[in-house]
This record gives sequence, structure tokens and C-alpha cells, in this order.
Amino acid sequence: MNPITEIIKVCDRHADRLNWAMTELQTHFPLSANSLENLSDIEIAVLDQFSTRFGKLQDAMGAKLFPAVLELTKEQGELKVFIDKLNRLEKIGAIRSAEDWLLLREVRNTFAHDYPDDLELQANVLNQSYLLAKNLLTTFDDVKVFVEPYLLNN
Repeated sequence: MNPITEIIKVCDRHADRLNWAMTELQTHFPLSANSLENLSDIEIAVLDQFSTRFGKLQDAMGAKLFPAVLELTKEQGELKVFIDKLNRLEKIGAIRSAEDWLLLREVRNTFAHDYPDDLELQANVLNQSYLLAKNLLTTFDDVKVFVEPYLLNN
């Protein structure tokens, strides 16, 4: 079995759970400081699931799936800098936009910072990430479609 298949399985699990959390939370978006403060413990747990799975999917794609796609397509050259990898993936049609991916990465990094006393900032970050999560899931789907012919030929 091709190693990329295992990476896709892991990403699928993150994507499925991210989708589930988004569905569960859709009636709460867009969030405000007030609505965030009034979420139940269960809703907060689902929000945590959303942010965790967003980060895990984004991480797995950037650290494992993208390099595996470049390996699978036998892209030439030593691409040491991440932006070079993104640009190559965009050029070969595996992702739509390197710039969009950098925005997803930036949003994912905001999850690493906790702002417990600033509910307005938390709500803004969550609202932005909720919108961008659709882009993340679409990018993952695009990559799966892109690699499919390569996997069939192996």
C-alpha cells in the first residue's frame, strides 16, 4: 500500500470530525462575545473539537500529505522551503492557491494562543476559522482527487 493512502486515512478522520463539529455548530455562527459566553459545556466541547480538528487536519496536510504528493508525482528538485512546496503544488494543480494555504496556516496558529479574557477576539478568530474550514476541507478534497490517478497507476 502506498504511504500516501495511510496519510489520507488520517486526514479523512480529521476531516470527518471537523465536518461533524461544523454541522453541530452551524446555528451558533457567527459568534459574538455574548453568544460565546452563553454556550453550554457540551457546545464548548464541540467548539474545542472544531478547533482541534481544524489544526490537526491543517498540520497533517502541510507536514505529511503535501510532501507525499510531491513524492508521488515525482516532482524534481529539492524543495526545502515550505512556500516553494506550496508554489509547486499550486503549479501542478494539487492545490488551488498557495496564498490561501498560508492564510489557513495563520488561522491555525491563532488557535495556539488562548485569549480567555477577550471573548470578542475569540469570537472573531472562531468566525474566521469557521469560514476558512470550508476552504480547508475543499483543499483536502482537491488533493484527494488530484492524487487518485497516480494511485491507480501504481
